[in-house]
Amino acid sequence: MKSKNIHIIVQARSESTRMKNKLLRKIKNKSIVKIIYERLIKVKLADKIIFAIPKNKFNANLKKLIRSAGAKYIFQGNNDDVLSRYFETANYFKSDIIIRITADCPFLDPNIISEMLKLFLKSKLDYLSNVLEPTFPDGYDVEIFNFESLRFAHLNAKTKFHREHVTPFLISNKKIKKQNYDYKENLSSLRLTLDEEIDLIQLRKIFNYFNSNTFGIDQIRKLNLTKPDFFKINSSIRRNEGGKLSKGNKVWRRAKNVFPNGNMFLSKNPSRFFDLNSWPVYFEKTKGCSIWDLDGKKYNDFSYMGVGTNILGYNNSYVDSKVISTVNKGNSSSLNCSEEVYLAEKLIDLHPWSEMAFFARTGGEANAIAVRLARASLDSNKYKVAVCGYHGWHDWYLSSNLNNKNSLDTHLSPDLKIAGVPSSLKNTVYSFNYNDYESLLKIINNDPKVGVIKMEVEREKKPKNKFLQKVRDLANRKGIVLIFDECTSGFRENFGGIHLNYKVYPDLAMFGKSLGNGYAITSVIGKKEIMSSAKKTFLSSTFWSERIGPTAGIATLQEMEKRKSWKDISLKGKYIKRKINQIAKNNKLNLETYGLDALVSFKFKKNNEIYKQFLIKEMLKKNILATNSLYVSIAHNKKLINKYLDNINDVFYKISNLEVDKIKKILSSN
Repeated sequence: MKSKNIHIIVQARSESTRMKNKLLRKIKNKSIVKIIYERLIKVKLADKIIFAIPKNKFNANLKKLIRSAGAKYIFQGNNDDVLSRYFETANYFKSDIIIRITADCPFLDPNIISEMLKLFLKSKLDYLSNVLEPTFPDGYDVEIFNFESLRFAHLNAKTKFHREHVTPFLISNKKIKKQNYDYKENLSSLRLTLDEEIDLIQLRKIFNYFNSNTFGIDQIRKLNLTKPDFFKINSSIRRNEGGKLSKGNKVWRRAKNVFPNGNMFLSKNPSRFFDLNSWPVYFEKTKGCSIWDLDGKKYNDFSYMGVGTNILGYNNSYVDSKVISTVNKGNSSSLNCSEEVYLAEKLIDLHPWSEMAFFARTGGEANAIAVRLARASLDSNKYKVAVCGYHGWHDWYLSSNLNNKNSLDTHLSPDLKIAGVPSSLKNTVYSFNYNDYESLLKIINNDPKVGVIKMEVEREKKPKNKFLQKVRDLANRKGIVLIFDECTSGFRENFGGIHLNYKVYPDLAMFGKSLGNGYAITSVIGKKEIMSSAKKTFLSSTFWSERIGPTAGIATLQEMEKRKSWKDISLKGKYIKRKINQIAKNNKLNLETYGLDALVSFKFKKNNEIYKQFLIKEMLKKNILATNSLYVSIAHNKKLINKYLDNINDVFYKISNLEVDKIKKILSSN
């Protein structure tokens, strides 16, 4: 009866985007590859089982595993162009009829495959599968087609999607005669494939229940009737969801398994952006004010610009050249780098009130260092701190919420969780609001142990009624150390700390974010008598002495001074604010712009969160990363700014002409 070469070609690879080395995982001491091979050798009428894997070093272990499972035939081809790999495999082995299997389906039923093959041989079909209108569980996917159809797809499929996924071109082409194979009951809601860690938990539970590798679809059906809870572990994942997800979203699925919050930085956590399926999450490269995601899609960044770290734009050629030179010479050694001395001298020159410097690599570190130095310089009784603004994640700062769980609502985040902060720190840090001098005075008068005032000079509001000078005078009268946190505001509206504009000088100040144009460097500068207190305490860290940070800092300051970057970004920011206000007015939207000119922020007076998320979603469609805050850089040129504003106008127009419920519906759709 059979005269044609009937080959099962198993599509397999190690480097899955969503789950690392998934085919090397085991269930009851059997690899996924071994489980699927044991099932496929039972398929009747099939001549060969061939594994088609990528030809690269990452799949060396997979190749060994396939061999150890007993498979004789392996073909290695293109990693990304899977259609090409499939065609070359079939062509090499002279396949006439191909049964396409993916290696992430370890519970495939050989009897179903055999029945489908019989039907295909009897019919005059080009393509037969059970996935056109799924009735089998996800993970029971089988596709059968002839070599001529595969050749047709290989020669004519052009899009990246069609090249990566092998059969969608056949499925969508009207010239291909195709048919679906149905099960007697619709079990398509069950998920028995392997794409994520949670899937492996599901598969292990079912495999352990049957305690063998012989169960088939009928046993799965009965188990679903008697024990439906067995299938709820991964039921939240939609069928074929992976094909709709970007590479970034797939990596995010993996990230949530290995990081407690998915990542280390709240501002970059995609949960802050409503449309997770669209937000690109991870980047491949950057330049100017552009970002390319893992799929190679380019976006113009009109949002955070590295969360304020890149005033000179991404990958500034001058700064990067200096850093690359440092890397080539060596970044760390048993000796100190001289660059830290030169950078310290430059910062002190820019701030004549200061005399000494200290470097770290993050803003949170710099804030903690400044508080330690201030406390060390004071009488041991004056250790308490009054704070205004955002100052990092360390215990000393978060302890303010031990006094009142809402203390940091306006500075950091409402409903902030601070588990792990010792309760003994209660009433050591007090929070006051910007421009509210009386609230600060009350704190100082109520607790004589307050020895430090720590505050941002300016962020969302400008000082009123000589607020900064009053704070300085109060600190002088009470013998309190005044610290200005300029991690965000520094170098945005002048060449140095923004406090220079107001001629109010602190005892200590910090700079971060923009200081290294994307490279990790932060500084504490201050008066000698306070900075020298470092000799009375312990402040030391291996990577505070590396060379890249100071090198980047020096180069960044040189480039800023040459380009007069603070003038450039402030002028652009003023223009953007003015235009956004006008656009809002034209569209009859009640909107407020606020903050530094170089850090444009705005909010809607009504439905702010809903409209903000709608803005994010709509701007992504135009390949623009945008939210209600924009850190302006010198890379934001006039053409790009006007394109951004044109699209802002389109979004505001939609907001003004849509009911809120309609916008909510749009946001909830994919």
